[in-house]
Amino acid sequence: MNAPISPASPASPADTLRAALAGLLDGLPPKQATQAVDRLIANYRGRTPTDAPILRDRADVAAYAAYRMPATFEAVRAALDALADAAPEGWAPGSHVDVGGGTGAATWAVASTWAGERPVTVLDWAEPALALGRELAGSEPRLKAARWQRSRIGASLAIESTDLVTVSYVLGELTEADRASVVEAAAEAATQAVVIIEPGTPDGYTRIMAARERLIAAGYRIAAPCPHSAACPIEPGTDWCHFSARVSRSSLHRKVKGGSLAYEDEKFSYVAAVRFDPAPPPSRVVRRPQIRKGQVLLDLCGAEEELRRETVTKRHGPLYRAARDADWGDAWPPQSAR
Repeated sequence: MNAPISPASPASPADTLRAALAGLLDGLPPKQATQAVDRLIANYRGRTPTDAPILRDRADVAAYAAYRMPATFEAVRAALDALADAAPEGWAPGSHVDVGGGTGAATWAVASTWAGERPVTVLDWAEPALALGRELAGSEPRLKAARWQRSRIGASLAIESTDLVTVSYVLGELTEADRASVVEAAAEAATQAVVIIEPGTPDGYTRIMAARERLIAAGYRIAAPCPHSAACPIEPGTDWCHFSARVSRSSLHRKVKGGSLAYEDEKFSYVAAVRFDPAPPPSRVVRRPQIRKGQVLLDLCGAEEELRRETVTKRHGPLYRAARDADWGDAWPPQSAR
């Protein structure tokens, strides 16, 4: 596996994206930006026909991108990191298609996860979103050659053959029939991997589980987050599997949400499925670890296709120290302890 690009790089994709987003709202009155985000948040998810995108113009798209792109980027990057950890040594996607990519957060996440350039195509119905995505990508050398292509995301979707297909925060905007068509198109087009991300809600998890079943039926193996390709051990309706990515808040975030914290946590559900033999971890931390005096409680999903709680105490020595550093979504145990 190619090593992730060092955060110390003078111009990492994450840093470049933050800088590009910071300048998006220049010239747009703060009140207009806030009102646009309020309206878009209220109406964007799940209520818009695929042939009538709600992102109508550059002001809409700029406000929404400044507000949502950082969270989408961090969630997709977390899912891709898990895929990279389960992939064979030296593996990296040679090409990438982002379905319903809008302004391109997933393409930035791919560039942040694997070094080097690759052919990239972003498919979306909203032309203003594609135009802004193209504009933003102009500041990142690895994305300057990306293609931004208008395409209806639904039953008629056609995806060119590619190593990696990403579908992030899209399925919830589609009818059930269109969701099935999009997942099947992604499964047919990808030669190596499909990664699907949805909001970390019960409904988002349900959509991920349906996509997971379709990918397995199409011959894929699960690389992440599950440590197996069998049925999810969560009893339907009792709980849902989701994870959290920390996102730095911009001034726009704080204005819209009325909060003072410098960060927020983006909850997301995902599946990463591959055509090669993955090496998933023995188990994954599926809840925030509970640190108590002299012990750490870890809720795990294991390769034995079951949920369990593991208590790690000081008696476990280095494993205890690793447990104190473990985070929600991490593989367990760490590589050094296997």
